[in-house]
Amino acid sequence: MATSANAANIVSRGITRTVFRWIHIIFAIPILGYIYSPFEKLPDYAPKTRYVFVPVMVLSGLWMWKGHVVRRLVSRSAQIMVQNFSQKNHSVSPKM
Repeated sequence: MATSANAANIVSRGITRTVFRWIHIIFAIPILGYIYSPFEKLPDYAPKTRYVFVPVMVLSGLWMWKGHVVRRLVSRSAQIMVQNFSQKNHSVSPKM
């Protein structure tokens, strides 16, 4: 049982990595168009490039680079929150 669960986790990580890689590649194409487009057409592409394409590329790149750190921090903070919640619930006695 543990082997199949571990294999499913590996497949999930592989699929996640592939999805982020393709998002990164697809959102790079309009940026290349922005860079190599004629100067007259830049105002048409500027807002989309600044507020959509570049932030998505930066976030997907950071996730591919340091996603393991973010996942570890999120799992630790979730564990700490659960521990704090359980300590608060056990330490408080109902008043009668």
